[in-house]
Amino acid sequence: MKDVAVSDVRTFALLGHTASGKTTLIDALLYKMGVNDRQGSVDTESSMADYTDEEKGRKITIHAKSFSGVYSAAGRKHGMVMCDTPGFMDFFGQVILATRAVESAVVLVDAHSGLQVGSHRSWKQTEAMKMPRAIVISGLDRENASFEKTLEAIQSSWGPQCLPVTIPQADLKGVSDILGTVAAADTADARTRLMEVAAETDDALIEKFLAGELLTAEELASGLKKAFLKCSFVPVFACAAPKNLGITELLNGITRIFPSPLDRPMVNAEGKPVAAGPEAPFVGYVWRTVNDPFMGQLTFVRVCGGTLRSDLEAVNVTREGKERMANALDVNGRKQAAVETATAGDIVALAKLKNTKLGDALCAAGTLVTFAPLAFPHPVIWQSVVGKTQADEDKIGTALARVTDDDPTLHVERNTDTHETILSGAGDVQLAVAVERMKKRSNVEVVLSTPKVPYKETVTARGEGHYKHKKQTGGRGQYGEVYLRIQPRPADDDEWFEDAVVGGVIPGNFMPAIQKGFVEGMTRGPLAGCPVTNVKISVYDGSYHDVDSSEIAFKIAGARALKDGMMKAKPVLLEPIMTVRITVPDQFMGDVNGDLSHRRGRVVGMESDDGHQVILAEAPQAEMFRYCAELRSMTGGKGSFDMSFARYDIVPSNIAQKIIAEAAKHKQEEEE
Repeated sequence: MKDVAVSDVRTFALLGHTASGKTTLIDALLYKMGVNDRQGSVDTESSMADYTDEEKGRKITIHAKSFSGVYSAAGRKHGMVMCDTPGFMDFFGQVILATRAVESAVVLVDAHSGLQVGSHRSWKQTEAMKMPRAIVISGLDRENASFEKTLEAIQSSWGPQCLPVTIPQADLKGVSDILGTVAAADTADARTRLMEVAAETDDALIEKFLAGELLTAEELASGLKKAFLKCSFVPVFACAAPKNLGITELLNGITRIFPSPLDRPMVNAEGKPVAAGPEAPFVGYVWRTVNDPFMGQLTFVRVCGGTLRSDLEAVNVTREGKERMANALDVNGRKQAAVETATAGDIVALAKLKNTKLGDALCAAGTLVTFAPLAFPHPVIWQSVVGKTQADEDKIGTALARVTDDDPTLHVERNTDTHETILSGAGDVQLAVAVERMKKRSNVEVVLSTPKVPYKETVTARGEGHYKHKKQTGGRGQYGEVYLRIQPRPADDDEWFEDAVVGGVIPGNFMPAIQKGFVEGMTRGPLAGCPVTNVKISVYDGSYHDVDSSEIAFKIAGARALKDGMMKAKPVLLEPIMTVRITVPDQFMGDVNGDLSHRRGRVVGMESDDGHQVILAEAPQAEMFRYCAELRSMTGGKGSFDMSFARYDIVPSNIAQKIIAEAAKHKQEEEE
């Protein structure tokens, strides 16, 4: 940042439950620093942070975005680089991206609503990254809001190390700054507690404190900064952003306590710190990519060390290619300004890079640094996606690639079992936003629908199959006869096929054709036309004709003998079973458990986590395609869940009969 030393740069992300006031606080901070000439508002669609059409329409943050400005305190300029993040659970992947690009985090808790699922999830994210964090108690201007009750709940859930550094005044006309040089009478006890925390970080300070001497403001801030870095101290600020209450005190606290990139340098894939000084070799981390409708691909780079210059030719260490660092931009919402240089802590957008993707490392020539790969939660919703018209279908691949580039928690795959293109993600709102984006940016309209369940078929007993393929049409005919045994394949047996023929009743040169017939037959089982899995097939007898036998004849005989054998070996349908982890407040436990039983789910365990109940269950995927929306409705948005594939299991017979009947009906319609 121009004219600001790296030691005076502060980078942090704002996290929290949806509607906890993150975007409102960002707008207040930008206004206070003079980045914006007025304080934006989500309600009036003038927010500098939520500026996209999707965000204005839904009045929620969808994309993580970085902002920067300069704040002067105590005669020094401080660079403030901050990220706004979504609170809506569908977009938690954006929180993961943002926390990889900053040194610290600020978790917002609304004083009216208190701790919610998103609050705890944000806190856990910072804990997992061992990231220094602060708390802002927001919404103090709302009716029935209580700073004291909220602070008590925070300390009960997250620990006594969460201590206030600003306290709202009784008339809500201001806040008392406990870190200030002059302590007010009503904050004496709180300041003493902070001095105790600060003193514990330094032998000289502890001696002074035990001697009954007061720490100076500088000593207090120095000690608290050390404790903050070690996560043994979590400062709690009071704010009411719409009324500009506590904003100055928050900025002052950030300058005093939060670390600079020199204090907490970024670490590489091996966990080693990256040299952050401006004289060090340049190292940058790509934490976000955006398809801008006017500028094309924008690559957002967090400078980890060294100096990025507009004429620098960097190496993409991840992909082993070179990139020219031209067209560097400082982006604040819709405002963009060209920058010539950037140092550690700065986030800049680079246009027109050739082959740089999310998570890549850009380095000066001769420097080899890589970063740990990103890890996102499993998808919890799957939808089949097709173009609305044939013209849309022709362009759907490009449109899907663009939206998945913008949001790495969206996944697109082709299910080879059901022959559908599947779009999956973290929730129905996320998929709805993706559909809107495809229409707006790629002029592609798509239709989402519940995908087919990828059922499979197998056998539960041993059976024998036989088929003689004999065809005479004049001239050379077709002849091949196969006898086989089929049974469930043991888990420790890697071989599914066995040639047990003796005496040359089937020449060895026809055995590959028989095996091909089995492979082809296993793509469509005899029950519902689903792929066959976990079977062991042994060919033990057969016959051939010197003239009429051929590879095609034995291939047909093998496929039909397989079908015959499967029908005699007690075939069953298999369905995917998912492991589900559901987090809900206590009052929704009964509803959620009852709903799970209706979905053929089975609760396998329960545990408590931060005042919420966690239900561990298993449920068929067929019953869980729409669970994210239904859980949100059931819990008023206070429940969340994660889901992953566990195994395949047998479909109950009453349900299997319906599936088989539907498959037979569909096959008949295709034949007609």
